[in-house]
Amino acid sequence: MNTMCDIGIIGMAVMGQNLALNIARKGFRVAVFNRTQERTREFVNTRLQGEPIVPTHSLEEFVSVLGKPRRIMLMVKAGQAVDEFMEALFPLLEPGDLIIDGGNSFFQDTERRLQEAEKRGLLFLGTGVSGGEYGALHGPSIMPGGHREGYELVSEILERAAAQVEDGPCCSYLGPGGSGHFVKMVHNGIEYAMMEAIAEIYDILRKIYGLSSSAIQSIFEEWNESDVASYLVEITGKILGVEDPETKKPLVDLILDAAEQKGTGKWTSQVAFDLGVPTPVINQAVIARSLSSFKEKRVLLSQIWGRKNDTALCFDSKAKDALRQTLFLSMVAAFSEGFHLLQVASEELQYNLNLVDIARIWKGGCILRARMLSSIQKALAENPLLIFAASEFTQKVKESTKYARQIVKTALEFATPVPVLSATLAYIDSWTSASLPANLLQAQRDFFGAHTYKRIDRPGTFHTVWEGETE
Repeated sequence: MNTMCDIGIIGMAVMGQNLALNIARKGFRVAVFNRTQERTREFVNTRLQGEPIVPTHSLEEFVSVLGKPRRIMLMVKAGQAVDEFMEALFPLLEPGDLIIDGGNSFFQDTERRLQEAEKRGLLFLGTGVSGGEYGALHGPSIMPGGHREGYELVSEILERAAAQVEDGPCCSYLGPGGSGHFVKMVHNGIEYAMMEAIAEIYDILRKIYGLSSSAIQSIFEEWNESDVASYLVEITGKILGVEDPETKKPLVDLILDAAEQKGTGKWTSQVAFDLGVPTPVINQAVIARSLSSFKEKRVLLSQIWGRKNDTALCFDSKAKDALRQTLFLSMVAAFSEGFHLLQVASEELQYNLNLVDIARIWKGGCILRARMLSSIQKALAENPLLIFAASEFTQKVKESTKYARQIVKTALEFATPVPVLSATLAYIDSWTSASLPANLLQAQRDFFGAHTYKRIDRPGTFHTVWEGETE
């Protein structure tokens, strides 16, 4: 019997622990290591129940129990920790061994680390893992990119550990370089947008329609059987039903309204700007989180403005349907922006991404899993300019846009900020407008900077002296 381990996992925080248990329960032997040995001991003593997991207490011991070629997955905090562990592992490994970074690393860092591994004859995969703690244990969505030979060494392990849907495991080799972490970054940007859209709908329901948390809970539970059915809608319903044991109030009402972020949404916006891809829905979600963090200043300004409206509108089935359609529209817009960014990046960075396959592996295990992803698969197969313009969505988007205008108008009248819902309309309206005011922008640029412009009635590049020559 072979006692060597099939794969090793470094990092025994909850994600690393759960992924180790998941892989072990799929029939693979797993070595584990954590820099703080106490965490490894605690994991062994409290969570192991006969799984083929081998705890180790030094990197040398860890490497020694791995079968060759060695397969090592880092489940540590993105950034310096990844570089430190790679430097520590390099002298212990042999050409052909594989290192997998399973954290939320920036894709350009992954490109650099892949080159560092190549110099030593090692294989490297930058791998996005989505699904949180539950997904890591029961089956996440896994997004590997880097050396194809490296993926072939672990494809069976990762695909069996991944979530399973009707058309296969939610894991697929995505492409070279940092493509895996790029796809995970965009995944997180879409996630930011969808979370903010849900939060804005929740805000409208409580502030404008005066509904209680329990009433809003029922609405989200109902919607999770509709076209907006998704993991995020599902957990929203669950969150709204949790009561604080001490105060007996809905726990969500006691949580400080100052959102935090780890940076992946911001990276998505920054990269989109670099590549010239418009992502206003995602951008506004990032801005909303940043703005929320200025809690004290917001409270002060609210007192100065003295703005308060206690008059609630009557809530009925028409309002509920309009809100659902507005949420649907924002979800489609978020996915549309994300896949547009993936499409452009695939060409610019030569990743050769399979967008249909990316939609497929997001259908299970991950935070973005949603009923509409099956329709998105079909839409992407048409190779449309944008998802919302594909025949799978066009008519429904047109209908939902009418309702979204009503909802956004009402929110503005009640001074309730809805940056993502508003950006959704601006995004779709801009893309579907044959004429935009950029002609005036070009004239302004030419006026103050002689940047020139093009005309619609003749070819060439032109410059106008708008108010006479100046000395």
